[in-house]
Amino acid sequence: MAETGAHGSTAASAAGVGLSKGGGTATAPAVLEVEGLSAAYGPVRALDGVTLRAESGRITAVLGANGAGKTTLLRTISGLVRPTAGRVVLNGEDVTRSPVEAMVTKGMSHVPEGRGVIAELTVDENLRVGSLFRGKVGQDEFDRVYDLFPRIAERRGQTAHTLSGGERQMLVIGRALLARPKVLLLDEPSLGLAPRIVAQIFALLRKLVDTEGLSVLLVEQNARSALSVADTGVVLNLGRVVVTDDAARLAGDEDLRHAYLGF
Repeated sequence: MAETGAHGSTAASAAGVGLSKGGGTATAPAVLEVEGLSAAYGPVRALDGVTLRAESGRITAVLGANGAGKTTLLRTISGLVRPTAGRVVLNGEDVTRSPVEAMVTKGMSHVPEGRGVIAELTVDENLRVGSLFRGKVGQDEFDRVYDLFPRIAERRGQTAHTLSGGERQMLVIGRALLARPKVLLLDEPSLGLAPRIVAQIFALLRKLVDTEGLSVLLVEQNARSALSVADTGVVLNLGRVVVTDDAARLAGDEDLRHAYLGF
């Protein structure tokens, strides 16, 4: 199936944010290229020759049932899991064997599932922890994060354990953005959140992608919401890519949705 640049707007419209069409086409240079990536946990093969690309100014949604390999894919791309085959290319550089801590300086931020804040630290201190790998970060960059997330700006002096689930998700995304990534890997950001909060977070991602050229690789169990904000969808099944296509076309493919996406 061919890829195009169209994308839906359901999630963003719910948050009241106007969207423009995502930049780039299928022939645009890829910020991130994954080629024939395989990974295993002992005898269990979790990824089997996965190939995909993520471009500037686009959201690529990785979808599939539980156990499809979505989280393992992000963990392997970011270096937390070592692949058994294949390679990861970031901004034209092969980073397959790069240390995890080097990925930030090379332009990649990974927000794992689970909203991993440091509960005993304040919001502001959590953000500053996220800036450590970048060296000196100006106050204007912290202010930018607070401008993006007014909810956490209001709570900057509070300890993170007092935040709601949605506020914690905003905090970990803001912390990742302090690294000024070219590629943001985002794992299950909607998990356990109210639809209204999910819509706000997805709308903000869409805005960052459209206005700043960020590339987002989004893993989501909530396929309907993910496809409403994404440009491209990649469907995994048992560690393999089943299909890659324009997000709107995937959302409209009833047979594929029923077979792999559960709606």
